[in-house]
Amino acid sequence: MAKKYELPSLPYSYEALEPHISTDIMRLHHDKHHAAYVNGANAALDKLEKGRGTNFEGMDVKAILRDYSFHISGHVLHSLFWPNMKPSGGGSPGGSLADAINNDFGSLEKFRAEFTAAAVAVEGVGWAILAKDPLGDRLVVLQAEKHNLLAGQGMSPILVCDVWEHAYYLQYKNDRGSYVKAWWNVVNWDDADKRFSRAEKNALQHPVQAVD
Repeated sequence: MAKKYELPSLPYSYEALEPHISTDIMRLHHDKHHAAYVNGANAALDKLEKGRGTNFEGMDVKAILRDYSFHISGHVLHSLFWPNMKPSGGGSPGGSLADAINNDFGSLEKFRAEFTAAAVAVEGVGWAILAKDPLGDRLVVLQAEKHNLLAGQGMSPILVCDVWEHAYYLQYKNDRGSYVKAWWNVVNWDDADKRFSRAEKNALQHPVQAVD
């Protein structure tokens, strides 16, 4: 029996990110949307487990794996999104993350401009992601359409911004730009710095190398 995925608790109250992200959005986003991705990932796992007992006879494996990729990616990104924010957040990063941002983007202001542009320009729905690229040994900004399209394989996400409409529409309507601007006020740089340090350590211990 495959271990089930579980919905993590929010690390703060529903109203904690007011006025930048409303209580209603947080409640709906976490309790309904994130929960749906957890349930979807578990449903796909159940189908895969069932298929292993029947050699997948009569089953659409492609569709099951597509569903799994979509739902597990949504679960992973939301599980990063919640601790990536905190009440009275914002400001500037410190430590090794600040040094890496300055080195790879030129300055915090240039990074914020690139990340904001990526978030606002996501086609349809998706995410903006700051990730560590172990091959290039650099920080990069990515877009993810939906949860799992245009993703950079092997990269470690450090900071993510959800730009699905359910993340902002109740409060900002169709003004995604204003939502992204407000989101910077709740960024948890301490969490991002810890994730960056972990990604750096993992890259040193498990470098991506060509196999002869």
